[in-house]
Amino acid sequence: MDRLENFKIQIALVIFAQIVALLALFIADFDGVRILPMIILVVFNISIVIWIVWRFQSDRKESDINISHILGHDAKDALSYGEIGIITYDEQYNATWINDFLEERHIDIVGKKLTSWISQISDLFRGEVDSIVAKDNDRFYEILRKEGGQVLFVKDITEVKTLKDRFEADGVVVGLLQLDNYMEIQQYEDEAKMAQINTSVRQPLVEWAGQYGMFIRRLRSDRFLVLLNERILSEVIKDRFSILNIVRKNAEEIDASITLSMSFARGTDDYQLLDTMVNDLLELAQSRGGDQAAVKKFGESVKYFGGNSEAREKRSKVRVRVMAQAVSEAIIESKRVFVVGHKEMDFDCMGAALCMSRMAAAYGKEVYVVSKSGGIESQLKEAFDSFYDDLNGRHRFLEDGEASRMIKDEDLLIVVDHNNPNQTGAPLTLDNANRIIVIDHHRRSEDFVGNPILVYVETSASSTCELAAEFLPYQTNTVQLSEIEATFMYLGILVDTNRFRQRTGSRTFEAAAYLKNHGVDPLKAENMLKEDYRSFAAKTNIMKYASMYKDNMIIAAVDERYQMSRTLMSQVADSLLEIKGIEASFVLAKTDAESVAASSRSKGVINVQRIMEMMHGGGHFGAAALQRKNTSVEAVKKELQETIDAYLEEIKEENTDESDSVK
Repeated sequence: MDRLENFKIQIALVIFAQIVALLALFIADFDGVRILPMIILVVFNISIVIWIVWRFQSDRKESDINISHILGHDAKDALSYGEIGIITYDEQYNATWINDFLEERHIDIVGKKLTSWISQISDLFRGEVDSIVAKDNDRFYEILRKEGGQVLFVKDITEVKTLKDRFEADGVVVGLLQLDNYMEIQQYEDEAKMAQINTSVRQPLVEWAGQYGMFIRRLRSDRFLVLLNERILSEVIKDRFSILNIVRKNAEEIDASITLSMSFARGTDDYQLLDTMVNDLLELAQSRGGDQAAVKKFGESVKYFGGNSEAREKRSKVRVRVMAQAVSEAIIESKRVFVVGHKEMDFDCMGAALCMSRMAAAYGKEVYVVSKSGGIESQLKEAFDSFYDDLNGRHRFLEDGEASRMIKDEDLLIVVDHNNPNQTGAPLTLDNANRIIVIDHHRRSEDFVGNPILVYVETSASSTCELAAEFLPYQTNTVQLSEIEATFMYLGILVDTNRFRQRTGSRTFEAAAYLKNHGVDPLKAENMLKEDYRSFAAKTNIMKYASMYKDNMIIAAVDERYQMSRTLMSQVADSLLEIKGIEASFVLAKTDAESVAASSRSKGVINVQRIMEMMHGGGHFGAAALQRKNTSVEAVKKELQETIDAYLEEIKEENTDESDSVK
């Protein structure tokens, strides 16, 4: 209650007390005392009080502080012409005066708390923002606070905001819809099957676009162009791109390995830029495994929707042959070849690097493996040291600084087992390279190696060693692999598939068989992967921190007193996944004094990549990770649980939307 109202109540109580006392004296006659003088005194007091209250309220209504004293006469006229509202307030943030502009809009806040009108005004007083935009009834107001004074300026921006909202809602959005694997299937299926596929898979796309009022045109048999606006896109996002689930489900019903990839570019009226953005986004969505939508507003980061199925084996042997020939041609055209892997090289990274080194050597090129920087995993280091003499006689190993000084514009740099420059084990060499080839099996991130001349990113492959092994039969010059090199490549496949139990396809076993023909000894390979007692004890120690979450997941948050390698964490995550009923596992631990890492694994039902990406990590559908600086294991665990809850809620909504669409 404001001070004026309190004052009125106090005055009323005083007057009431005087009247009661006067009546009591009159009734009792108070020993004959004459009452008339007292009556005159009471009436006089009441008259004085009424005059004071009237004058106080009248003065407040007219103005506690005249606007001319605040801004001057000219400014007063200008504000009146510009329809600017002004509010003055006291130390308790009660409005003490408003100008005519606000009175005409029937904003009755004089004598009341400012937050009783618009609650967001408190943000101005706390200094959190310089201005706010708030809605009152059907009007929108922009409110600013005058520094050094107890004054608020209010501008009615209803018309401007309405036009701005309409302009933004009509903003151009360009989209591409791509049916993954459609062209490959079309090469082998008969007309009857293709007619069934077109009816079940392609026709729903046209109907879906028409439902939202999009412009749609077929560019080729598997690709469509759509034009829409921001309003339509917001509705599609709210529906969480249910067409992804419809296409995937319809394809499964007719036994067709087809999914849908989508890209949408927005946020600019430069149509050439939109064209570049939408094509890059589509490539990004497909390189991440397809079955998802990539949406980007100019100047902002990419947002992904969908991705609820594992990447399917899509690459044909024709594509492998074409890529193998393209890589060999790039090698032949180069003076020297450098091969780089990621930080903390593992068997897959080293095996692929050794393979590409031997492939370049087959064409008589001077080739270097940049592996002495960026770190190496403990098991790989032990195996590498054991066979160092054999490997050093067939390969040249360099550190990043030396390679960066050597590499020239006419040289070729082959990046294996990663595509994000932030993950490379040789950043200086990568920065100085002019001609780059990327060979990887990880889902493509927004941060990608800059301007490569050739990209071969196949997320359906089990490992980069599998991709590299497929190149060898198509080389015009014979590539001589030693038993040790073939074994390292075999170990790369073995580790990345968790001993052929995850992420395997027919091509995986074909690559393993090819390497077996080059002298791989599976028993020797298994011995290389055996862990010592200290590693076994460390894994056992991690497992004791494991606890169930949501009935089918398990989280192991290791005590912050212990530091673990990321390799050990991933091995424990694999082991936890073997527990009956567990669909996903997460291991959280300190990797050094400042960093906390998370390693996650999935059997294929839960998309751990999507969960990690929501926490700004990344990886595969079934294997993903993240790393954080300056935080605690407990904080990351709490965030992980909240992220899992949000992910499950999204999946629930998507499944509900899919059921509604089917109905």
